[in-house]
Amino acid sequence: MSDETTHGDPSEAASSQLDDSHDDSHDATSDNSHDDLPDDSQLDAARDVLQDARKRLTEVPAEVVVANHVMGLYELAAIHLGAAPPNLHEAALAIDAVGCLVEGLGDRIGPDAATLRDALANIRLAFVQIKNAAG
Repeated sequence: MSDETTHGDPSEAASSQLDDSHDDSHDATSDNSHDDLPDDSQLDAARDVLQDARKRLTEVPAEVVVANHVMGLYELAAIHLGAAPPNLHEAALAIDAVGCLVEGLGDRIGPDAATLRDALANIRLAFVQIKNAAG
């Protein structure tokens, strides 16, 4: 260290040390980091795909989309119940989410409401059986 560093302002000394230890390879890396970003044509294509998906989704009745989500949560619960060992905490959350939708929405879910109520009853029964078997 020079005399200026040891006898000068402590903040200048710290700044000087940081400047001296600066690694130029970081600058090279950050200059090239944008190479991984998509170009404008890729972004435009992605926006078009997203817009098309949104348009198609507006053509599907909401009850169908909600029912699909309910079944996704049902499957999530089944996965956690089927794990070795079963993850009861995670399964319970997924089952409760199914219950909130199925019981909360009732027949508004549409023609599959009765099937979804049966699925909820079955996954709840499976949960109780697996919990009891686990001790």
